[in-house]
Amino acid sequence: MVHAERDTAVPTRLSRRTVVAALGAIATGALVGTRTAVAAPAAAPGLDDPAKKETAMKLVSSAENSSLDWKAQYKYIEDIGDGRGYTAGIIGFCSGTGDMLDLVQLYTDRKPGNVLAKYLPALRRVNGTDSHSGLDPNFPKDWRTAAQDTVFQQAQNDERDRVYFNPAVAQGKTDGLRALGQFAYYDAIVMHGDGDDPTSFRNIRGRALRSAKPPAQGGNETTYLNAFLDARVWAMKQEEAHSDTTRVDTEQRVFLKKGNLDLNTPLDWKVYGDSYHIG
Repeated sequence: MVHAERDTAVPTRLSRRTVVAALGAIATGALVGTRTAVAAPAAAPGLDDPAKKETAMKLVSSAENSSLDWKAQYKYIEDIGDGRGYTAGIIGFCSGTGDMLDLVQLYTDRKPGNVLAKYLPALRRVNGTDSHSGLDPNFPKDWRTAAQDTVFQQAQNDERDRVYFNPAVAQGKTDGLRALGQFAYYDAIVMHGDGDDPTSFRNIRGRALRSAKPPAQGGNETTYLNAFLDARVWAMKQEEAHSDTTRVDTEQRVFLKKGNLDLNTPLDWKVYGDSYHIG
């Protein structure tokens, strides 16, 4: 959402040969009475697992759009009065923070002459402001028209992944966090961006690191995530538009208190007092 303010280990998979060899060793051990070693279970899927990623999209949509139907948000656009101009699309691309400009440029690179291409000069001018100059009155209507185009939908998906999802998951894996921690990073970078601002993702993480270590540094995962969520709540309260912290308090902390570090379904949570469920 805030492009101007934005900061892996891969689960080991046993080869078929390794599995066959292990099974053979177990069988041999059973026959001759020797001791056998059983392979450790594979690591749980990270947030980039397709099913986990779908869950993440729904969780963010519940907070950003009060709906689990994240794909219905391609067409979403409004000025929510947070000083960032228009907020739009599946992840809240903003006309005042650069990520909307990048998105429309990508769409135009892929489909020249599209209905939003003519707004590129205006988007460059309003970047860094809350101005609608050169966008009103037809930009929202044209955005909703573009949202019916699968090329534009894919561009939104790709920019979401490039700017927000992939960096959050990569940092989460580097820190030794499982799916819930990776999601906590993703939700934070969506709202706060990852730049040098004191409330940006990298500085939220830095604040957490001053009081706890992540698993990759020998720390306890639950302790670290509590520290990260504390830092996230602090950051949210610095800005009136983000001062409602229920997406942390009655969502992410609920999962953490239950010990659901792999973000397994079913999930039940609340945001802004509304209840949600993923079975």
